[in-house]
Amino acid sequence: MALNDDIVLLSNVPLFADISEDKLRLIAFGAERRRIFKGQELFREGAPADCAYAIASGSLSLSKAGFDGSETTVSTVSRGALLSELALISMVERKFTATAEEDSEVIRINRPLFRRMLEEYPEVAELVEARIRENLQAMIRRAGALAGRFA
Repeated sequence: MALNDDIVLLSNVPLFADISEDKLRLIAFGAERRRIFKGQELFREGAPADCAYAIASGSLSLSKAGFDGSETTVSTVSRGALLSELALISMVERKFTATAEEDSEVIRINRPLFRRMLEEYPEVAELVEARIRENLQAMIRRAGALAGRFA
């Protein structure tokens, strides 16, 4: 795919939605495309995460290991989804296993590349911080809605 196609894809990823095309070009140019085949794991739950992946084509199932060792699919994601976005900011562990449901392509965005963009464009850092804050607040609201179940 062409660089411009990757820029369009990244502009549709919620974390990058309001970032200008010239700034997304830095990410698209430095990112790495990777093809994964049906049934192949992109990453495994518990592994260290040093990058995020934007799904360019295809779909991936996200699963978690149960206490008995079985895998349970919790979601299926497709084009435009960003996996492990917190890995762009800090070292974290993968919270699930991602497996290709069909032949797929992803764009691998590594942490040093993302940090470079944040350093060169402080306004992007402010935008990303606001998006992460919104995501955390939404997660806290969802957890609060469940509090009654555990009281």
